[in-house]
Amino acid sequence: MYINKISHYIPKERVPNSWFFNKNGTDEEWIFQRTGIKTRSKAGEDENTNTMAIKACENLSANLDFSITEVDLIIGATYSPFDTVGTLAHAIQNHFKISNTKVVSISSACSSFVNALEIVEGYFAIKKAKKAIVIASEHNTAYYNPKDPIAGHLWGDAAVAVLISKEKLSENDIYIKDILTYGLANIGEGNKGVVLQPNKGGIKMPHGQDVYINAVKYMSELVKELLDKNNMNIHDIDYLIPHQANIRIIKKVAKELKISTEKVFVNINELGNTGCASSPLALSQNISKIKKGETLIFSVFGGGYSGGVAILIA
Repeated sequence: MYINKISHYIPKERVPNSWFFNKNGTDEEWIFQRTGIKTRSKAGEDENTNTMAIKACENLSANLDFSITEVDLIIGATYSPFDTVGTLAHAIQNHFKISNTKVVSISSACSSFVNALEIVEGYFAIKKAKKAIVIASEHNTAYYNPKDPIAGHLWGDAAVAVLISKEKLSENDIYIKDILTYGLANIGEGNKGVVLQPNKGGIKMPHGQDVYINAVKYMSELVKELLDKNNMNIHDIDYLIPHQANIRIIKKVAKELKISTEKVFVNINELGNTGCASSPLALSQNISKIKKGETLIFSVFGGGYSGGVAILIA
């Protein structure tokens, strides 16, 4: 299957590290040294998970060579929903008045985008869809607690929309060669590592060290596993597109894989951790840099825990 087009939406507002000093006492340089974040994106008062997703899809639709109403599968990915009944994917269907389409919203924390790709792969394989939109959208600042000195300063907001087709639609399409995902709730602190429970203080990371250790371990090991499966090695990779959780995690994964930092897409310094939108957002922001024939690999890790990788060939 192929990525035909990709677009994104990032809110205009930026919250600097200095803003958190009066909230939770954390020093701006301490935040930067620990996370790599200088500012983070913040949705406006009139924005939410759905409105950002719609704007990303409007940007996508403007660049398609056909009507967005031709899609027969819509998958929304988020752990920070605006509505848990009329879901993210339903909001897209409603806004664009798309008929005769499957509609699914999923959450596997920050790995949800790669999980969504695998779900698309399944629908395509059983011949129940041919063109899909995957939307990853996170409104973290609707759920975070800025007074939390451990995790309150991590989060940003953004949305990404991707048109995926079963068959190649243009010479510029990006081939999705293979995908691998795992649930990892059985390792480490598992589903206690990062939590977001209704009315219990927002997004929390009570086991940050465990998250760090396992994110590095599985973001590295799953890349190696998928490359081995495809008779490839790390020298075949032109760009690594990691989940943007923490710059120390990103650098450690790059070191473990022996990938130079010049080959790693990074946006956490400006946008913070934008959840499952972060890795496709990094792809969308850097799409003009990618040359025909180059190979890219997503590597993501989500609280819960979960992990995923995907090999792309431009």
